[in-house]
Amino acid sequence: MGVTGGFGVNVPNFLTAIRFVLIPVYLMLFFVGERYIAFVVWLFAGLTDVLDGYLARKRNEITFVGKMLDPLADKLMILAVMFSLLWSKDMPILAVAAMLVRDGGMILGSLWFYLRGKKTLAANTMGKLTTVLLYAAIVMIYFQWQYAVTVLWIVIGFSYLTSLLYSIQIIRVNGQTKDTIH
Repeated sequence: MGVTGGFGVNVPNFLTAIRFVLIPVYLMLFFVGERYIAFVVWLFAGLTDVLDGYLARKRNEITFVGKMLDPLADKLMILAVMFSLLWSKDMPILAVAAMLVRDGGMILGSLWFYLRGKKTLAANTMGKLTTVLLYAAIVMIYFQWQYAVTVLWIVIGFSYLTSLLYSIQIIRVNGQTKDTIH
């Protein structure tokens, strides 16, 4: 399945655009005290993410723009949720900082490999599991469950381990061949 060029105006990319619109909606609701309605908005954004990925693959409508904007919409939404929970004092600042350092390192590392014409790899199973566990921990924090912050720290530790293993995998792949595949 290839990636089509152009701006890719299609249903999956429209759903991604909806997620960008939902970010300020979520924040507005959260900050005016409608925490649970904001949570529903976040869930809806997550459903659009699942649906856009499914439709893009099923209908062969994967576009360059979609590949760039989809993860950006996801990151901005989770940042909005994390910062709202930080503002409400439900999430510790050190946990947010640890996640930002990890994500920033992964983004900068991928960019460095990409700009040097090296191979980059799609998210693997451990990376996807890390995302699921992170969302579960954030939901626990959102609803102020007992031990939620402890679970979050365990997930953060796991995310650093998966990032290390992913980095080793990229280094090995790029050391084995001189090809430039993105």
